Amino acid sequence: MKDTKDHGAAAAKYSAAVITVSDKGAAGLREDTGGPLVCAMLGEAGFAVVYTSLVPDEGAGIEAELRRCADEKDAALIMTTGGTGFSPRDVTPEATIAVCERLTPGIPEAMRAESLKVTNRAMLSRLAAGIRGRSLIINLPGSPKAIRENLAAVLPALEHGLDMLRGGPADCAAEQAPPEQKLSGQKQK
Repeated sequence: MKDTKDHGAAAAKYSAAVITVSDKGAAGLREDTGGPLVCAMLGEAGFAVVYTSLVPDEGAGIEAELRRCADEKDAALIMTTGGTGFSPRDVTPEATIAVCERLTPGIPEAMRAESLKVTNRAMLSRLAAGIRGRSLIINLPGSPKAIRENLAAVLPALEHGLDMLRGGPADCAAEQAPPEQKLSGQKQK
């Protein structure tokens, strides 16, 4: 677990935390390639990655780390990588659902739809996403190739979602109001 300020912190609009879930990674038996890739992609998209961690595939530990990032670190975006497959120890989606107050099913649906264009195995993905307080939590797979595909599918929409979640400038009603409503405050000729 570490606080970090090296991925896009200078001009970032939103903070992010990245949690890698891996038994072998946490035990020092495998190098974490997924977490650094997520950090790099978020940094390129203008997020400040302010916290990273590597935890084993244990539900209680994953839940505690998600709560820490949302409640103590106040990260706007929390990304996990790993623990989303069919293995009995893959419990990241269950841990995510347990800590979220509201689910956001469209995010994992979009990721699966994009991945299905590449492989039929995408239907086996158990990714989850949801909201805890003012934080958006999104699961990603552990494979770097799958991380690139999945994150690229949803990254362009995340700033707008965070604007709404965090009370930013995303006023959907004003953006979608018919022209006659936008002019209602102006004098008619």
